[in-house]
Amino acid sequence: MPVLKHRCVTRKVGADHLLAGKTVYIPDMADGSVEALCAVMRWMGIEARPTPPPDSQTMELGGKHTNGDECFPAKITTGDFLKIAQSPGFDAKRTVFFMGTTDGPCRFGQYAPFLRKVLREQGHGDVRVFSPRGEHGYSDFQGFDTAFVRTAWRALVSADILRKLLLQTRPYETQAGEADRAFRESLDDLCRTLEGSCSDTSCQMRAVQASLLRGRERFHSVPALFDRSRPLIGIVGEIFCRLNQFSNQQLMRRLEGQGAECWMSDISEWIAYTNMEEVRNLRLARRTFSWDMLKSKLRSQIQHKDEHALRRLFSEDSLGYEEPAVEEVLNLAQPYLPFPGAEGEMVMNMGRSAYLARHGVDGIVDISPFTCMNGVVSEAIYPKLSREHHGIPIRNFYFDGQQSDLDRDLGIYLELVRSYRESKPYRRAYPARFLSPKTHVQSPNELLLESTS
Repeated sequence: MPVLKHRCVTRKVGADHLLAGKTVYIPDMADGSVEALCAVMRWMGIEARPTPPPDSQTMELGGKHTNGDECFPAKITTGDFLKIAQSPGFDAKRTVFFMGTTDGPCRFGQYAPFLRKVLREQGHGDVRVFSPRGEHGYSDFQGFDTAFVRTAWRALVSADILRKLLLQTRPYETQAGEADRAFRESLDDLCRTLEGSCSDTSCQMRAVQASLLRGRERFHSVPALFDRSRPLIGIVGEIFCRLNQFSNQQLMRRLEGQGAECWMSDISEWIAYTNMEEVRNLRLARRTFSWDMLKSKLRSQIQHKDEHALRRLFSEDSLGYEEPAVEEVLNLAQPYLPFPGAEGEMVMNMGRSAYLARHGVDGIVDISPFTCMNGVVSEAIYPKLSREHHGIPIRNFYFDGQQSDLDRDLGIYLELVRSYRESKPYRRAYPARFLSPKTHVQSPNELLLESTS
């Protein structure tokens, strides 16, 4: 399918912008999402790159400058940033490190100030640490207009979609590596589309849709044999650890290697939650009728509209993998961790787990850093949730960079999963690829025509 021609110029920040002329490094949290966000920043005229993939040097530097009280993602991100700072030709005055933050008891709120402290101690105090806040739905990018926030949302949703296609295809491929190849090619296509997209929102949406449909065609071309014998495992947990494959020791690939398929919570789910939190906090501050409240609600409505426009192209592929609205997740969490008495990832994990159980998954895995408050609280309540959902196996895996016999533990867990699968009361739906090969699946041209009609 040819790339749609753009009829509008791309947006660029002015020379006086705080990030103009600098290189922004974003932690490589989620494969695909960070590259897409960097492409959007380059669309704005800002040089942006993911941090290099974590490795042994990451662990060495992160361990040297942390004392063990920090959680594992802090160790990894600190190590990755210090790796950049120690690279030849590093220019502190022309470098920006991107590190989001939030309020509340989670140690994530201390990542940015901790990073600033370490950089000062290492003689890199001139490096700027850029920290959008979760309390504003991560929309407070100083000096950026709403076009950037909207495009960044489209980028994150699109990357979530491609990652979902990867996880749905890779376990069934008959030629190893083909699904990963389709993912990388589709991600490169998406990043080129975003970086060169026009400023008109409708024009940009059509270009992103066309890119995703080209990705869909690549995944449909992967030689694969789909069957219903593989158990489906829902993946929840702390957002960095579950998405960063280095930090969880490639747990999802290990599950696939032992015969399972994984359904992982998306980044966009967390952004939707922070949007809801922003509205709640404004009400608590008696600012229900305020400009900030209007902006927050409008942003949520527009994001929901854009997400629907992108996800509906994959309705056939997503049958049985439908993503719940954040309101539904919070309602399902109510019997276990009532919102807003409890907040954050522990609430989302609880509601998401109940949703996954009722939609036919065969087991649930919670991936968290060692000593993570969200993981510890969730683990204490999972037995109750499991009992009330006919004994679905739920297992917490904690990570701190130490090697363990993970494959053995996964093998034992999957034996429980297969046993539950034989008697579970919740049936799952299957997309067309699991049915007769003669089942009609819409082509990219049909879907694009349908979405613009």
